[in-house]
Amino acid sequence: MLKNYEIRKYQMEPEEIKESVREKREELVRQQQVIKEHKLPVFVLIEGWGAAGKGTLIGNLIKELDPRFFQVVKMQKANEDEKRKPFLWRYMEKIPEAGKFVFLDSGWLDETVDDVMHDKIDDVALEKRLRQIRTFERQLKDNGYLVVKLFLQIPPKEQKHRLDKLLENKDTSWRVDEDDILQVKKREKFEKVYDRILEATNTGYVPWNIVDAVDEKQALLQVLHLLTNQINQAVENFKILPEILHKDYPLLKMPKLAEVPLDQEMSKEEYEIELKKLQKKLKKLHNKIYRKRIPVIIAYEGWDAAGKGGNIKRLTSALDPRGFEVYPIAAPEPHEKARHYLWRFYHRLPKDGHIAIFDRTWYGRVMVERLEGFCTENDWKRAYNEINEFEKDLSDWGAVVIKFWIQIDKDTQLARFTERQNTPEKQWKITDEDWRNREKWDDYEAAIDEMIAKTSTENAPWFIIQSNNKYYARIQAIRTVIDEIEKKLNGR
Repeated sequence: MLKNYEIRKYQMEPEEIKESVREKREELVRQQQVIKEHKLPVFVLIEGWGAAGKGTLIGNLIKELDPRFFQVVKMQKANEDEKRKPFLWRYMEKIPEAGKFVFLDSGWLDETVDDVMHDKIDDVALEKRLRQIRTFERQLKDNGYLVVKLFLQIPPKEQKHRLDKLLENKDTSWRVDEDDILQVKKREKFEKVYDRILEATNTGYVPWNIVDAVDEKQALLQVLHLLTNQINQAVENFKILPEILHKDYPLLKMPKLAEVPLDQEMSKEEYEIELKKLQKKLKKLHNKIYRKRIPVIIAYEGWDAAGKGGNIKRLTSALDPRGFEVYPIAAPEPHEKARHYLWRFYHRLPKDGHIAIFDRTWYGRVMVERLEGFCTENDWKRAYNEINEFEKDLSDWGAVVIKFWIQIDKDTQLARFTERQNTPEKQWKITDEDWRNREKWDDYEAAIDEMIAKTSTENAPWFIIQSNNKYYARIQAIRTVIDEIEKKLNGR
């Protein structure tokens, strides 16, 4: 892409360029109000060669914008905590809220090139990452984001000249790092790596825009044209629904909820003996996954009053409190609602070696959001594929992903609701919403059957826990966690 790039020059006098820049800046300022009204999030990624002028360009772009509605983020090298999360975690963290800009100074392209040049990833890992990047960008676009990717191109002699000039002055020499110098020394090799990654991530939905950055004013005018045009197009296409993708993930055959037997029994005495034994085993496994840096993600879904809380309590009693966190997921907060629906779950992913337990999950998109009308039909139909992609990325990262559906029958739920309502110390557990949801039992059951059928994959299967007997359910869940962790430790 870089070698074949044709340098674009505006055949204009300096004063004409200056006037065009002024006009485009004014248009961008007007567009800031438009994207706010349309709740359009705009994510601008600015990549390029060292000394190509990324910082200067960003400074010129934001010059007239309202600072309340944009953020500039300079991505540094990943710190130790960030290295213990999935590769795209820190970029997902930076996505803008609806109606705002984020300008990212270097990002996933720069980091990937750096990893290849320093032999941190091989060809297999690179191809996996490129797939993850394409998925990340497509999901942002499908969820209403405008993603604009810019690469600032300068020839080798110009790059060396600029770096030498920076190094000559002690007040600017700090801006030159080892990677900038390495780019000059190994420019041809860097160019091949850049080309490979640019081509692999140059898609129809989020293309790369190569910008001739030799002349600062010409570069600014070119970027202003690109940015304002893409914003206009995004606003015009704002109500066009994205395509619903159905990728072929290996799915496991699952029973419908009505087919799951719920007559299992376990006495309190059996339960207490088995619980003590299993908790002791799980405690040892927790130490092993910490030592081997294996992240574990446990997702709980189930009927109201099915016993998720009691289940989680017995599970966590066996764990070192420094190595896990439980996240009770309620309705999204305004700042969460203003972003991609998976953002708040990325935000809560564990570090490697730690355990994250979700009490309710990203599956709300295809259950409560679907049935209560909190998202469009296109949104929830598209979500099956997006969730499978999300969980595949977690699995590729090395995580153990365990998903529980806690199953009870309708009569058992009624008995537990009634007990809660008639027991003062348990009344906080029952709400009007629980009773309303119960009235929609059949609708929810149909949605859950579809959810389980379409998202029980080899890398993230569903486990249906028979929970009419709470003792049996708790033991079944802990055994499943132990089995899945042991599979990972044994390389199965």
